[in-house]
Amino acid sequence: MSIASKATFGLCFVVSVGIIGYVHYKQAYDRKQLRLGITRDIERQERRKAENVYILQQQIELAKELRKKQAIEGDNT
Repeated sequence: MSIASKATFGLCFVVSVGIIGYVHYKQAYDRKQLRLGITRDIERQERRKAENVYILQQQIELAKELRKKQAIEGDNT
């Protein structure tokens, strides 16, 4: 083999290994990002659920107060 063909073969080999390595790295990185996205979505859903429960408790308390006021006003009339 001539020096030019050896250099071409070596260059093709290095480029191929680089491309394969990059693809594997990129796939691993993308999988990690997908997992992090799922984790963030679950945390966001739990936060929203907790906020909704808190708002519901506030509404229940306000409804109780309103019923008491209406009962007091109903007794006075």
